[in-house]
Amino acid sequence: MGITTRGSTRARDWTDGLPSLTGARVTLRELRMSDAAAMLETFTSEQVSRFISPPPSTVQGFERFITWAAAERAAGRYACFVVVPADSDVPVGLFQVRALDPGFAIAEWGFALCHERWGSGVFADAAPLIVDFAFEILDAHRLEARAAIANGRGNGALQKIGALREAVLRKSFLCRGEYLDQALWTIVRDEWRRGRTSLIRSRRITH
Repeated sequence: MGITTRGSTRARDWTDGLPSLTGARVTLRELRMSDAAAMLETFTSEQVSRFISPPPSTVQGFERFITWAAAERAAGRYACFVVVPADSDVPVGLFQVRALDPGFAIAEWGFALCHERWGSGVFADAAPLIVDFAFEILDAHRLEARAAIANGRGNGALQKIGALREAVLRKSFLCRGEYLDQALWTIVRDEWRRGRTSLIRSRRITH
């Protein structure tokens, strides 16, 4: 399980097309135009849209977003994966990573999943794949995430995968006409790699 390539595309050539990331429960792949309707259903639900920037409100709006995402990937600034569970062929969310500096040394990531998949293990399976992609393929050194303080589930998910809460960004996120405080969560490459190595070793000993 992990990062695999499509055809002859090498993983390091991600600007030509994102690799597939395969876990035990999910596959993460690049957005397709046919995903627009599923994305609209996921991101316009009350539960999901509560703590994210306003999503497109139409299928056509998501189609424009998919076109934009492909252009940003080709420019080397952004990567967006949809989450496809093993028991379905319909995307149930997405993960995105964007450069915060020209060389991708510092990157920001974000995620959203349809509420029916909350607590299902989908995030726990998918998130490490994205972090590995950011560090091993994008060659990021530091990965940042921001979550509204009021978003208890999102903050809890970041903490569970090993992110460190560094700061509170006061009134930094405009959501539904109100400025909300956000927590800044970070993962540093060297610490992540050490943790992954320790996990592999413990599994070898256990099994």
